[in-house]
Amino acid sequence: MENSFITYEKALTIFDENTDIFPIHSNELANCIGDYLAEDLIADRPFPPFDRVTMDGIAIVYEQFKNGQRIFSIEEIAAAGTPQKILKVKQNCIEVMTGAVLPKGVDTVIRYEDLTINEIKNTATINVDTLKFKQNIHFKGIDIAEGSVVVSKGKQISSAEINIAATIGKSNLKIVQLPKTVIISTGDELVPIEEIPELHQIRKSNIYGIRATLKEWGINAELKHLQDNKEQMIKSIANILENFDVLIFTGGVSKGKFDYLPEVLEKLNVKKEFHKIQQRPGKPFWFGTHESGKKIFALPGNPVSSFVCTYIYIQYWLKKSLGLKQKTLFAQLKKDVHFKPNLVYFLEATLESNKQGILIANPIKGNGSGDFANLTHTDGLLILPQNKSIFKKGEAYPFVCFRSIY
Repeated sequence: MENSFITYEKALTIFDENTDIFPIHSNELANCIGDYLAEDLIADRPFPPFDRVTMDGIAIVYEQFKNGQRIFSIEEIAAAGTPQKILKVKQNCIEVMTGAVLPKGVDTVIRYEDLTINEIKNTATINVDTLKFKQNIHFKGIDIAEGSVVVSKGKQISSAEINIAATIGKSNLKIVQLPKTVIISTGDELVPIEEIPELHQIRKSNIYGIRATLKEWGINAELKHLQDNKEQMIKSIANILENFDVLIFTGGVSKGKFDYLPEVLEKLNVKKEFHKIQQRPGKPFWFGTHESGKKIFALPGNPVSSFVCTYIYIQYWLKKSLGLKQKTLFAQLKKDVHFKPNLVYFLEATLESNKQGILIANPIKGNGSGDFANLTHTDGLLILPQNKSIFKKGEAYPFVCFRSIY
């Protein structure tokens, strides 16, 4: 292994040392989907805020049923959204609707399905022999106590967090302002996707996949392209560095005679943190920091390699910068895998589960780092460690999902 190649673990350590602190701003609740919370969501009242009826029916004093009473006179009706009612006579009941405040003086709710209502006599007859004390009541504060943190800062906002924010009266949220990001393709062989390529050309596809991935993570990125011209690259990248916080390149970092990017970045005062990792695919991956603190990720040009490095490293850096916990999912191999090179192997696989609830990864072999189409048949990547060549069926390894698995 060449001395310039670093290990997978060392690469992660370098990202740990080069995280960002993102600014915070306020946004209207309706526009916060996909953003990251920069504040805790704290309950301004208990959840639920009162003893809440969970079934349409009647509310009674359980002791009366226990003593043999089955027919109850209905005093009144308690609907959702009305002030709390009070039972006047303990031998009577109050008709209650789902969502209503449990009337004062009662302790048990019986659903209509277990009753016979006589509207002429205004009575309710219980038709079951057993009841559970305090049944069908959602008690005040049982979910969340007043003043408790309901959602912690750092969480990516989904519809569930929107619901919570609205419940506690937050019409605006403090959110993380994610870095202004640009994805830059390089190479004279690339043409716009709407054009018909010549035999020696290919369409610019990598940048669209990366942009879509970043959008899932809450980042809206712009797209640009650079030709293989060293002087022009220097001018263009200097301008881009002034206007963006994160630069993601695809291509131009291997050993080819026209792979100018590392040299150009050095001329622009970008410090190389590393170049080349002991892994497959994606060995030529390059990462650096500008003197201004801006981050530069230079991905290999091969589509699978760029995809893998985006999911493994850029996602790791983003989560670290956001202060999010790096969760690790493990899956067992469905069959033996042999991989002789002394490299970390990011192996494409589908994911399934057995009747015992164990996640099973089924390796899907593609045709190398140019076989991007193979990714459409897989669910994610198994991370098989270095210094091992035989991986046995039933052994568990980390699994990085890039699509929903259900």
